[in-house]
Amino acid sequence: MKAMILAAGLGTRLRPLTNDRPKALVEVAGRTLLEMTLERLRTFGIRDVIVNVHHFADMMVGYLKTNDNFGMNVAVSEETDLLDTGGALKKASWFFRDDKEAFLLHNVDVISDIDFARMLQWHSQHASLATLAVQDRETSRYLLFDANLQLCGRRAGREGATEIARPCVNPQALAFSGIHVISPELLPEITEEGCFSIITTYLRLASQGQPIGAFRADEYHWRDVGKPESVARAAEELRRNSSV
Repeated sequence: MKAMILAAGLGTRLRPLTNDRPKALVEVAGRTLLEMTLERLRTFGIRDVIVNVHHFADMMVGYLKTNDNFGMNVAVSEETDLLDTGGALKKASWFFRDDKEAFLLHNVDVISDIDFARMLQWHSQHASLATLAVQDRETSRYLLFDANLQLCGRRAGREGATEIARPCVNPQALAFSGIHVISPELLPEITEEGCFSIITTYLRLASQGQPIGAFRADEYHWRDVGKPESVARAAEELRRNSSV
């Protein structure tokens, strides 16, 4: 199994921590977010990874080289202009195109103990093009799923505007956790161009009846570390857990 780490963002929400470095190199309890993500992937037997870079790209490349890619095979996809999640995956699709097994797409600013093996098993059992780790928690943007956990739309906040991709009775509004399992068959289906969210692609494919599913990850710890205060909370959680 291979993986892609989404790490090219400007990290504006993390300022001032990102004034002199990319968000992937922000440290939590003495380790960078990139190192922590790579270690999580390696724990599940993943050795081949591609990382997209843009903000402080040279610093990212130098960091990986200095650390000997943390013992993994790491390729870099450099973006002259930011491409968002969908454009980033499309640009890096060469890394996966000849593969037959699913791969993992992981935001660098997410810390979790979600079981990737269980998620991959769910993905395979349901023959999905993509499987998204979701939780029942508060968020500013929800994805909507039917009773079979198939994507049918999205909504901004609890009472925000709703976009329905396909008919769905009593959709479940769930929070996406920034972790996907994707079948390589999805790659040629990405017809959007330029800078775009992969969620846009998922919704289009769902409207065509393609299987875009959800993996319920409610039982797992998850933390978005997109803001300085969340970095501090994550560091405290890690210190507390390591002392148990």
